[in-house]
Amino acid sequence: MMSTGDIVLAMAREHGFEIAGIADARPSDYADHVRRWVADGKHGSMDWFADDLEVRLDPVRLLRGAKSVLCVADRYAVPKRDPLSDAWPPRGRVARYARGDDYHIVMRKRLRRLAARLRALFPSERFRIANDLLPVLERELAARAGVGRVGKHTLVLRPGEGSYLLLGEVLMTLDIPTTPSSMIADPCGACTQCIDACPTRAIEAFSVDASKCLAYTTIEHRGTIKDELQEQTGDWLFGCDVCQEVCPHNEPTRRNASVAVASWYAPRQTDFDLLSVLGWTESDRQSLLVRSALRRAQLSMWKRNALVCLGNALTVRRDDAIIARMQAVADDALEDDLVRATARRVLERLSQRLV
Repeated sequence: MMSTGDIVLAMAREHGFEIAGIADARPSDYADHVRRWVADGKHGSMDWFADDLEVRLDPVRLLRGAKSVLCVADRYAVPKRDPLSDAWPPRGRVARYARGDDYHIVMRKRLRRLAARLRALFPSERFRIANDLLPVLERELAARAGVGRVGKHTLVLRPGEGSYLLLGEVLMTLDIPTTPSSMIADPCGACTQCIDACPTRAIEAFSVDASKCLAYTTIEHRGTIKDELQEQTGDWLFGCDVCQEVCPHNEPTRRNASVAVASWYAPRQTDFDLLSVLGWTESDRQSLLVRSALRRAQLSMWKRNALVCLGNALTVRRDDAIIARMQAVADDALEDDLVRATARRVLERLSQRLV
C-alpha cells in the first residue's frame, strides 16, 4: 500500500514534475544569515525581499498549520556552452531560463491543477502553491526535500546532472516525512570555479551579493548601472549564466546529456540584435516577448542594457555608425531619462577608451 508521501510524489510526476521531494515546513535553518544579508544591503533595491523577510523565514506564516512542503523542479536546459558570436552589429545574450516559455506560467498552471487534485483527495487538509507567487526560501526547501543540493553559487544543483532547474512548491498541512536523499551534502568540495569566474565578483562561498550580480543589475535593478558593473556585463543583455557555465556539474557528459528537458523551455530566443532593441517601442516589447520571462525587464531597462552591451562591444571593435546611433539616443528629448543617462555615460567611457 502506498504511503501518503508516495501518493503525493506520484501525483507530482503525473503533472510533469519528474523531480520532486517532500520537505518539512519548519522555519529556516539560516535565518540569522539571511537577516545579516539583508542588513548588509546585499539584496540591492529589491525592497520586496526585505519587506517579506520574516514571512520568508517561516512557511507556517503563509499557510497556518503547514507541516510539509512538496518541492518540484523542471529542467530547462542541458549543459552546454553558447557558441562564440562574431555577429556585427553585436548581439546580446539572455539567460537560459528565459529563452523558452515563461516558467511562472508553465509551472503555475500545473501546480494549481496538482493542488486541486490534492484538495479533492485530502478534503480535510489545506494546500497553497508558491512558485514565486509567495515569499519562500525555495532553494533551502528544495535542498531539504532532496530535490538537489545548494552549490557555492547558491543555486540548486543535482550532482552530475547540473543546475539548470526551475523550482516550485506546494505548502501542505499534510504531515509527511521528509524525502530521504543519498546526495552528498556539499556538492562543491574545494571547487571555486563559480567564484573565480563571476564577472563582478558577486559570489562568495554559498552567498551572492545580489547588488553586484548581473542577474540583478540587468533584470531587477531599475536605475543606472554602476560603471564598474557596466564594464563587466559583457554581452549579457538579460541575466547571466557564467557561474553555471563553469560549474563542473554542468560539464557536458553522457549522463547529463540524456536528462530530460521540459519541452516548454525549448529556446525561442537566445539573443537579440542590440541596435534593434534601441528602436523598440513598448508595443514591440510586448509582442516580441509574449509568454516570456523576458518581460520582467521594463522597456527602459532593455534599452539601458543594450547600450551597456554595445559599449562593451565597441571597446573591442570601433564602429562610428553605432556610436552615432548611441549619441542620437543620448540627445533624444523624448527618450526615457534612464536610457539617455546610460547612453551619455557609455559614450563618456568610450571616449576615454578610444582616444
